[in-house]
Amino acid sequence: MKSKPKVAPRRAPKKPPAPRVALVLGGGGLKGFAHVGVLRALAERGIKPAVYAGTSIGALIASAAAGGMPVDEMAQRAHDLRKRDLFRVNRLGIVLNRLQLPAIYLEGPLRRVCESVAPTGKFTDLDATLLVNTVDLQRGTQIVWGLPGLKDVSIAEAVYSSCALPGFFPPGEIDKRPCVDGGVMDNLPVAIAGRGMDMVIAVDTGTSALLTEKDIAQHGFSAIYMRAATTMMHALQLAPLEHWAGPPMILIRPRVSHIGWFSFSHADEVMEAGYRAAVDGLEGFETCCDSESGIFPRRAMRVAVDRAKCIGCTLCAALAPQVMAMDESGKAYPWTPEVEWSPADGDFVQHCPTYAIEVTPVEAVVKENQPEALGPPKIVEAVASEGAA
Repeated sequence: MKSKPKVAPRRAPKKPPAPRVALVLGGGGLKGFAHVGVLRALAERGIKPAVYAGTSIGALIASAAAGGMPVDEMAQRAHDLRKRDLFRVNRLGIVLNRLQLPAIYLEGPLRRVCESVAPTGKFTDLDATLLVNTVDLQRGTQIVWGLPGLKDVSIAEAVYSSCALPGFFPPGEIDKRPCVDGGVMDNLPVAIAGRGMDMVIAVDTGTSALLTEKDIAQHGFSAIYMRAATTMMHALQLAPLEHWAGPPMILIRPRVSHIGWFSFSHADEVMEAGYRAAVDGLEGFETCCDSESGIFPRRAMRVAVDRAKCIGCTLCAALAPQVMAMDESGKAYPWTPEVEWSPADGDFVQHCPTYAIEVTPVEAVVKENQPEALGPPKIVEAVASEGAA
């Protein structure tokens, strides 16, 4: 009796390797607590970044994540942080040194926060890749600690330097270099962190939306300085996103523009906003994985111009010639009424001096069966923050 030929067991198809993800966390004062909510959403999806990068508070939270701090502990620390833990005016220095004083706040409280959160030791001691973005104040150049050749330094010192907003806190000193907040040059270092990666997940909390601020000139030095700094960082952030040619990017912009940079009473709200924005943005994770480049998620938006408000200044056509044009009567109009935008698109809308440009998510129009124009305070949120109302 002939024996039956042996059949080789079927092998289960190999799963494709998980994409190498760089997580980039931007600065934004205490709005950066939204990063904690983003980390929670990533953990729920089982997404473990290969690279953690950050600027200012983004660097602080990125260092905690790279060092293995649980998200629940980060959330508790954010909830418990109080103004006295961070800001103490250098009164004696103001009296004695006056204009020679390097900063209005003492460095001790901020340094202690950084040392309690950041991993001890040097970048070479970490298992994960951590990049901390700073600016070398003496040379006026960007320097990212954790890159090759820039690892043999204290993590806590690098994080402090990245959080040292000029004028507010004294510069840090790393390898004999005076370093300050990296947001001075690049608040969201996606180009550096994205090298060699399959995907970038970027979280922008500080520069995504510039809502109208009434009577800003009457709010004192701190408010005026931070408004100017936010405007500068917002402008600097546009170019690398507008011309992005790196790996596909999921850009997450939590809706926290209504919260002050140094508001200590909204930690839970900000973390929840980060979580919701991340859950929404990560819906397109698979689509992003399958793309060669581009910024996601992408959503259909309807653009219209209120001709009665339009004064024909031509600014929109100059800033976004691929979207806007001027007709024979000198009024602005969109080339096409519907466009597909990522969260990085549509910044030109807020520059209209009369708020004549109206943008509405197409899905909202279909759902309600009537176009509902977004007013000036909300339009930047819808277009620049998440691409949808």
